[in-house]
Order: sequence, then C-alpha cells, then structure tokens
Amino acid sequence: MAEQVVRKTRIVCISDTHNCTVNLPKGDVLIHAGDLTNQGSASEISKAIKWLEDADFDAKIVIAGNHDITLDQSFYSQHGHVFHNQKPQSSEECLALVSSSPSITYLNHESATIRLLSAKGPQTQFTVFGSPYSPRYGRWAFNYDESTHPDDASSPLTTIWDDVPSHADIVVTHTPPRNHGDATIEQRPKGCEALRRALWRVRPKLAVCGHIHDGRGAHRVVWDKVSGSGRFAEKSVSVWSDPGAGSNKLSLVDLTGKKGSLLGEDETCVVNAAILKSRHPHREEKQFNRPIVVDVELPVWAAR
Repeated sequence: MAEQVVRKTRIVCISDTHNCTVNLPKGDVLIHAGDLTNQGSASEISKAIKWLEDADFDAKIVIAGNHDITLDQSFYSQHGHVFHNQKPQSSEECLALVSSSPSITYLNHESATIRLLSAKGPQTQFTVFGSPYSPRYGRWAFNYDESTHPDDASSPLTTIWDDVPSHADIVVTHTPPRNHGDATIEQRPKGCEALRRALWRVRPKLAVCGHIHDGRGAHRVVWDKVSGSGRFAEKSVSVWSDPGAGSNKLSLVDLTGKKGSLLGEDETCVVNAAILKSRHPHREEKQFNRPIVVDVELPVWAAR
C-alpha cells in the first residue's frame, strides 16, 4: 500500500470575537469557535457573517457559542424576551444568515468532511466535528449539565460528547476540555471533563475552543493509551509559548516538525483561540488577543 501523502495546512483559529472584527493572517482554513456576537441579534450576526465571508480562505468553519442566543431556537423561544424584550428577533432568520452562507461551513453538533479545492493551496482534506455547547452557567444558549446530578461529584458525566466521531481529525467546541485552555485568572478550571475524555478517546490532531477568555493559548497533550495508570490518563502536557507575544511575529503553533516536534499519533493540540481578553459584560476598554495560527500536516486528497 502506498504511503499516504500529507502536506502542511495552515489553520487560523479565532473565537469569542463578540461583535468585533480583527485582522486575520493568511491561511488555508479559518475556524471560529463561537460567540460571534454579544446577544445574537440579526444585525450582529449579519455583520459577523459578512466579515467572515469577505475573509480569503479555502474553507471557513463556524460554530455558535452561548452568547449567540438566537441560533439556539429552543432556548430563544423560551428566554428570548429576557434579552430582546423591546425588539424580538426571528431565530429562523438569524439561523439562515449563518447556515445559508455559500462560503461558510456552519456546524451544530455535527461533522463534515472538508476538501481544500484551491489549486494554489495544499489540496488536503480532513473530518471536523463542531459543537456550540458549553456547561451550564447562568442563563445562556447551548448549555448542558455536566452530570446527571451536578451537585454530586460521583454522578455520571454527560454523554453529549459521545457524539464526537472516532475518525475526527479536528474537533471544534465552544467549551474547552477540563484542564486545557480553561484556567481563569482566579485559577479555577472551567472546562468540561466529559469533553476531555472524548478527546482521549478520539485523539484528534487539533481541538479548537474558546469561551474562557483567560484561557487563551495552546496545550500539546500526549494521551496515555497503554499504561496501567487508568483510563483517560495523559502522559504529558506541553504548554505553548506564544512567539507573537510582544513582537510582530505570528502567534504560530507548529505541529509539522519544522519549528518544533512533529505531532505524534497519540497527541492532540488543544487551542483556546479567544480573541477578546475582557469578560462579559465588557465594561472596561476592549483588549484583543491575536488569532492563533496552527500549521499541521493533513492528508492530500488529489495527486498533483
């Protein structure tokens, strides 16, 4: 059997833009991991989608977040009046703005196989799973309970992440997994343990998230699949040092081995790509993180 051909693919990762538009570096794929808006109004979503549609990428993958409330039709039908009492929004219209875009792949707890078609690009392909859900906190959209009895630490965890397919190359979620990209300034992890266990099971090359603005950064997690240390164990975690901090360099995570070690078979790079530094309700002057750029080798679908 012929050896699989792979090529470097550049993925630009962003999340939690909250109505802001930022300069995007060049790349092959753009991933937005949710919270495009503050409250999901049609005008907010329209502005965000136009910005993303104008961006020059071979593929653009978008999920919603807990602030994009109109995109969760069930939630909005029950609670929309709390947010938009004076000017109710059409959830169907808002959802159509995202899902009908010809240049955006919008994922709502589902998978897609993406082929990069540009003759000038790497012509690689990958399977991506995207989901807007995050653990319940306050009254926001796309929330779930982390366990059947949240007040009982021994109760079973949610099964929502059982839906992540075992062949996913990239997983995009609004919530971070537990202990990776989820630390707050109060040093309290806010990520989901059930998602961390799903990543242990699937071992995608890349997991992109946001939601916890303080957690922006990247971890390279080597999963322990063979030792006697128990299920869902991790062999090691390497914390990324941002080469763009305090300089004009790209905030680059290199997984190709050219500027660091090659991504291993039992390894996942977890990227929290939150753009906005401040938290809701963003009363202070807004400050921004840079997009995180990931170089990763993916299989080629077309021989040249």
